[in-house]
Amino acid sequence: MLRVDFGVLGEICAWADGQAIELGPARQRSVLAALLVKVNQPVSLDQLTDCVWGEDPPRRPTATLQSYLSRLRTSLPAAWDGGIRRSGGGYLLRADEGAVDLHRFRDLRNRARTSDDATAERLYEQALDLWRGEPFADLDTSWAGAQRHVLQGERLAARLAYHDVRLRRGGHAALLGTLESLAAEHPLDERPAAQLILALYRSGRQGEAFQQYERIRKRLAADLGVDPGPDLRLLHHQMLTSAVAPAPAESAPVSPAPPAPTPPPAGIMVPRQLPAPPPVFVGRPRELATLDDALTGDGRDRVAMISAIGGYGGIGKTWLALYWAHHHVDRFPDGQIYLDLRGFDAGNAPMPVETALRLLIGALGADPAAVPQRPEEQTALYRSLTARKRLLIVLDNARDTAQVVPLLPGTPSCTVLVTSRNQLPGLIAGHDARHVPLDVLDAAEARRLLVHHLGPERVDAEPEAVAALVERCAGLPLALSIIAARALMSPWLPLASLAEELRAESTRLDALDAGELSADLRTVFAASYRALEPEAARLFRLLALHPGPDIPPPAAAGLLGTDARRPMAGLVRAHLVTEHAPGRFALHDLLRDYAAERVYAEDTEAERDAALRRLLDHYLHTAHAAALLFYPNRRAIQLTEPLAPGAAPVVLRDHQQAADWLAAEIQALLWAVRRAADAGLATHAWQLAWSLADYLNRQGRRQDILTTQQAALDAARDQDDLVGQCRAHQIIARTHLRLGRYDDARVQLDHALDLSTRLGDLALQARANHSLTMVFSAQERHGEALAHAQRALELYRDLGDKSSTADILNSVGWEHAELGHHREAVDHCEQAVALFESLGDPYGQAAALDSLGYAHHRAGDHDRAAGRYRHALRLFREVGDRGEEAACLLNLGDTHRSAGDEAAARREWRAALDILDELDRPGDDPVRSRLAARLGLTEDR
Repeated sequence: MLRVDFGVLGEICAWADGQAIELGPARQRSVLAALLVKVNQPVSLDQLTDCVWGEDPPRRPTATLQSYLSRLRTSLPAAWDGGIRRSGGGYLLRADEGAVDLHRFRDLRNRARTSDDATAERLYEQALDLWRGEPFADLDTSWAGAQRHVLQGERLAARLAYHDVRLRRGGHAALLGTLESLAAEHPLDERPAAQLILALYRSGRQGEAFQQYERIRKRLAADLGVDPGPDLRLLHHQMLTSAVAPAPAESAPVSPAPPAPTPPPAGIMVPRQLPAPPPVFVGRPRELATLDDALTGDGRDRVAMISAIGGYGGIGKTWLALYWAHHHVDRFPDGQIYLDLRGFDAGNAPMPVETALRLLIGALGADPAAVPQRPEEQTALYRSLTARKRLLIVLDNARDTAQVVPLLPGTPSCTVLVTSRNQLPGLIAGHDARHVPLDVLDAAEARRLLVHHLGPERVDAEPEAVAALVERCAGLPLALSIIAARALMSPWLPLASLAEELRAESTRLDALDAGELSADLRTVFAASYRALEPEAARLFRLLALHPGPDIPPPAAAGLLGTDARRPMAGLVRAHLVTEHAPGRFALHDLLRDYAAERVYAEDTEAERDAALRRLLDHYLHTAHAAALLFYPNRRAIQLTEPLAPGAAPVVLRDHQQAADWLAAEIQALLWAVRRAADAGLATHAWQLAWSLADYLNRQGRRQDILTTQQAALDAARDQDDLVGQCRAHQIIARTHLRLGRYDDARVQLDHALDLSTRLGDLALQARANHSLTMVFSAQERHGEALAHAQRALELYRDLGDKSSTADILNSVGWEHAELGHHREAVDHCEQAVALFESLGDPYGQAAALDSLGYAHHRAGDHDRAAGRYRHALRLFREVGDRGEEAACLLNLGDTHRSAGDEAAARREWRAALDILDELDRPGDDPVRSRLAARLGLTEDR
């Protein structure tokens, strides 16, 4: 497989199997750079415009960007399995992250942070060797400048971390020259200064070490008006007292165990209360780095730190806190205190503040008899005992901010770690706490956790079962650990059996119970659930009825029957739901299972049915409004079911809002059709399916159309709903037609025509004849097609349906053109263009102009044909239909060839093919093949 590598840590470069790739001018390279920074993530056109031009874009930046993207596609090797793809409203570069030096640098750096010193030294060296110079060196834009500033900071931090590792391994002599240069480059940065001072001292140059300390002390005082920070002062004190730890020989191995604390002065009680570090710990490089950054700051005196580590039960908050704490005990020579506040304890009430204060005061060596009774006096004593001490205080499992605030020291020399299932916004806002949210482990990290528990042999023996366990535990560390514990207790039990137990959602939580409270996921979740306010608890239960990947507040309000914002905020604070994007709330799979248990245990069937009906009404009424905004002149259906009290449809004001809402909700909407059908709500099912059909077609999701319409059809048959059946048959027929299944389409339309005749519904009869026109036309049976088109035209005119009349006039004109009736073809197409224009329907007008161009082309009038095609192109671009734009370009190219202008023809065909390549839709393959044939290109172009 061809390998393509990219570089931004220097000039923007790319190599194919080691051979340099020409990337074009600077602005074109800026486009590539923006895609590389967010490799495998979509970058919007607005973001690309800002990256390339900043605040001074050209008048038509989109066209220029698309030109750059097209050229970049051409410059990248065709045999490479990556590439630039259109995604949503932007573009993404699909590539292995390890092929981009920036992401490879960050991965190596993050791995180094959690490795033993010997491994970390090697990883840091590999990371720093990737730098070829100043990042984005050949780009002179504000975006590149901002990126350059960030990356230079990351490089410096990595260099300093690398030097720390080398110094711990005895590399002080080899580093002296580098550290002298670095300290000179950053004269106010205490960290390189401290590294240089330590290296000088250990190299036997103690006098120079003291001189260097004095130099930075005076500079800080003169330039910033501050004294050196505590780390630098501690190093100075250790030099004065000859207490600097000797360095090992550089080749000596270093144990990955946490560093030992500095011995305390004799006679002083130093608490060492940390529980044992987690026996198994994987992942969390970003969170550990956040804690490191909060502790060390940016060279200023930032010893004081309060970090609130949050996440739902079983996510690994305590393990992260203890892992980090054990690896930093040397920073807290006055001791480490640990206190479980029991905020969400399964068997106990939260610890009272007074009890917590007494335990903290006792840990600091105070006489229990001297502890005052009043809480405010206890707090005062506690803060006196912690004053000016370098302590680490871990407050685990806090219930809320009120429980924590009285336990905070009053001195900036202490560090406090707080873990909680709640977000503790008061602690973040009022005490400048650093919020460290925890997410689930990714698949690779989850597998590593199982390997640590079970050993590589047992994991490697059942790869499929392990993959299923990882997927069904959904990255939750406690769930993985419980499954591992069950496997260890039953070594004869195949992992496949455990994976099978986790398959069914209704019994999954039973499989995640190892027989003790601390190893029962249901019990862990229950503790968080019981702490909720009643309305938040009710919303949590009802969320189990919504199976979409996430839910916005209006849909949640439909479930709840009232405004859901306040209870949803309570669920977010409790980490029972996650706001993973603005206004989009997601529920972890295992929490959804627990919510489903609670909703069926605590809510009646009538309450569940009412919530479901409100939710379906929310989706139906909003989707129907969105469908009409997409095609304002279409003949709308009437929503016959009354809106349920408490349902909350979204008010959509324009086409863009409709498109955004549908894109965000489409997965839930597809489910809603199926759920309505299963519940016997046939009208909801077929009207929802009707409302989604045009959007799904525009997206090329034809199989989703067939699935939803079949569900709607089955429900309508069960309820003997003839209108619903007829509508479903017609949409299924149109979809078969687009897929080239003409016989299947005919069968569906025969049913639709029979049902519409039985109903006496002229509108449905007209629609059926209109669809039959399209089927016969696709089969090139133009005489039959024209007959059905003329019948549909008669019916539409009788109904006064101007939009459908314009549409069928276009079809009548097309069929006349195919039959060689040039005058009739032009006349009907011109009528269609005029009627669409009067209706203010640019999409319909563009389609009719395209047909008019075809009629003129067939008549041999190439100039008029080209003019109509160009007009159609302008309108297709205005409405943003890229697929129809490509089809129109193909027709315009054919007209140019017929007129003898081969160069113009090839130009239009090339533009059409570029559009279809960007869209990358399987349904466009026949058109793409026709264009490739006209251009003389091979399939692997």
